[in-house]
Amino acid sequence: MSAKAVFVLCATSFFVGLLLSGRMTTRLTAPSGSGRGGSGHGSRISLFSDDCEHRRKLEESNNPNDIMNEVSRTHQAIQSLDKSVSSLEMELAVERAKRNGGLGASVSSKGLPKAFVVVGINTAFSSKKRRDSLRDTWVPRGDKLRRLEKEKGIVVRFVIGHSATPGGALDRAIDVEDAETRDFMRLDHVEGYHELSSKTRIYFTAAVATWDAAFYVKVDDDVHVNLGMLTSRLARYRTTPRVYVGCMKSGPVLSQKGVKYHEPESWKFGDEGNKYFRHATGQIYAISRDLASYISINQPILHRFANEDVSLGAWLIGLEVEHIDDRSLCCATPPDCEWKKQAGNVCAASFDWSCSGICKSVDRMRAIHSACGEGDGAVWNFAAA
Repeated sequence: MSAKAVFVLCATSFFVGLLLSGRMTTRLTAPSGSGRGGSGHGSRISLFSDDCEHRRKLEESNNPNDIMNEVSRTHQAIQSLDKSVSSLEMELAVERAKRNGGLGASVSSKGLPKAFVVVGINTAFSSKKRRDSLRDTWVPRGDKLRRLEKEKGIVVRFVIGHSATPGGALDRAIDVEDAETRDFMRLDHVEGYHELSSKTRIYFTAAVATWDAAFYVKVDDDVHVNLGMLTSRLARYRTTPRVYVGCMKSGPVLSQKGVKYHEPESWKFGDEGNKYFRHATGQIYAISRDLASYISINQPILHRFANEDVSLGAWLIGLEVEHIDDRSLCCATPPDCEWKKQAGNVCAASFDWSCSGICKSVDRMRAIHSACGEGDGAVWNFAAA
């Protein structure tokens, strides 16, 4: 462990102790002959002034709101400290990895563009019509896309790798499309349906190395998303370390060859008929920066199962992670999401379970957006702070 990392950890522990004791007083002494009156006695700054008096007033107060407000402030301070400690732990992990020769990519956030959330839309070479259907509905175009990043810290990109023959016709078609739309994130990855676990791993590694964001989202290109509602729901967990948000499920492990979602390594999950551990369904999920950093650091030794949502769940299941089961991320298409919107519960994401996305999404996306969309102004009302 480097001396710098040790110093940062010790300093953090010191200030945590001072915060919990609530008795820290800092003195700033001006040089002799300087300051007002030239007395040289300096000034005293009390970070937690009159703490005893404040506690006495709380004890004597008959107003429960005062006590609840104090409890709420204390809870928020503890959450903020927990988040800071989590970030420090990740920095220490980076230092250890460097000292030991390293595993995956470095996750230093110094100099990276700040963002609240990076939304990576998983797409394929054959999915241009799907991409256009999203650009016509919930994905901003051109200047609006840049403005959304600058003003709201919301980054949206279509995520794609390259073909088995880099520079071929498929890659050139994406080059042309990207030159026009400037909304792609290109990965050093060979595209293929059976390579989604690798693509997910590489996406998080590349995203955390490109933007310093609080959250990183993966969503499929046949899902309807309300960006304002998505970011508002994620903001609830901004101060919580190691967050994994999605619609948690535990489906059966399919050992029979030839069936959809067949698991070649089914024996690792126990006897036939067993279910997977809880994990977020693959249509859309989000992880906090510390978890994306963990994936980046350890990516060479993270095992890939046949299904990418299972793979992500496996990478996180053994960690101190808070699994958030948010059903707003898996509403059904109309009438379900439409009824919820009319009731004041706008969905963050909608799709059809039967199709693992929106059935015939190119033909239906505009109608779903009209029925279930939050309105064009909603995302601009979001405040990340």
